[in-house]
Amino acid sequence: QVQLVESGGGLVQAGGSLRLSCAASGRTFSSTAMAWFRQPPGKEREFVAHISWSGRFTYYADSVKGRFTISRDNAKNTVYLQMNSLKPEDTAVYYCAADVSGSYDLTSSYRYWGQGTQVTVSS
Repeated sequence: QVQLVESGGGLVQAGGSLRLSCAASGRTFSSTAMAWFRQPPGKEREFVAHISWSGRFTYYADSVKGRFTISRDNAKNTVYLQMNSLKPEDTAVYYCAADVSGSYDLTSSYRYWGQGTQVTVSS
């Protein structure tokens, strides 16, 4: 099994930056692809970024490409989401997910989920 705990969310002004962390534990972590999703208020959960088990491949939603960077440090059992040039549209609860089976951009493809961390971007 894998357990995921997100942190690093908060309130930031438009144009600012935040760095989210997802602390993972479990025997299969080092060989598990992971992703970040987000759920804006009143909307469906949507894909943000994905990183392969090795870190060799990364994928981003068009809405965050060029602004967000996903990375992982397996020695620390942690996945990160560096968010720069934040916009009010980025306001959402951000979730990390692990162990993909299927399309990397679908919520139904992931076996494990964290509890979420709130990111609020003000104008």
